[in-house]
Amino acid sequence: MSDVLPQTFEAKLARIDAIVKELEGGSVELQRATELFKEGKTLTRDCEAHLKSAQEQIDRASRDESPPG
Repeated sequence: MSDVLPQTFEAKLARIDAIVKELEGGSVELQRATELFKEGKTLTRDCEAHLKSAQEQIDRASRDESPPG
């Protein structure tokens, strides 16, 4: 696994895409494939948390802007 993970959401998605392409290439040794899988799993969890946070912010903003009913 990479010692330094990408920091932005977009960079994480790009890294996940690169991992998928490398794994789909079919010529990855088992040890490397395992490392890539673990890195991809970590990045995926980070992205999911980021998306959840963004959704919560959107929901909060929507509630704050809705007229009293």
